Amino acid sequence: METDKVQQAYTSVAELYIELFGTIQQVDADDLAFIRRHLASRPGTVLDLGCGPGHLTGYLHALGVEATGIDLVPEFIAHARATHPDVEFELGSMERLDVAGGSVDGILSWYSSIHLPPQELDGLLKEFRRALTPAGRLVLGVFDAEEVGAFDHKVVTAYRWPVDEIAERLARAGFREVERLRRPGNDKHRPLAAIAAVAV
Repeated sequence: METDKVQQAYTSVAELYIELFGTIQQVDADDLAFIRRHLASRPGTVLDLGCGPGHLTGYLHALGVEATGIDLVPEFIAHARATHPDVEFELGSMERLDVAGGSVDGILSWYSSIHLPPQELDGLLKEFRRALTPAGRLVLGVFDAEEVGAFDHKVVTAYRWPVDEIAERLARAGFREVERLRRPGNDKHRPLAAIAAVAV
């Protein structure tokens, strides 16, 4: 992923992004329930990767999860720390996690991998697997499609995926799918999908 390009693109719209997407009230109730089902019972650390304004990290924390938010954009981290002062947030990249192998109990990657070029996805999933404990849980949100392809995201180029292919790549990286959620597109959003998987 062209990390600098993505970081700069989100920095340029950080204030507007926070206004549009920065509260838990702006998240679909089915999405919150999906995240809660798979990450609320984690006994140790859960990383919210690409946490943006920190609202989902805060949501997990409110559920009693030891959650840490990580993002590339300093403006997001500053907002998250100010809004959720009792939650830990760090500036960093999900592609190179600063954690020991097998030390994380859960990972939330909620539409944060969408800017990753297709050829780099396998490496990202392997990094997630490296970080997770055996039986650790991953929740991954993606834009759904019949075939892999780029599209003109409002911030910077993004990619959509067939959810079955995501599941296959998860399996190759050492995960077993346990649940998926799909939402068809409408006049407000593109087709969406989420997969919960366990590290095996």
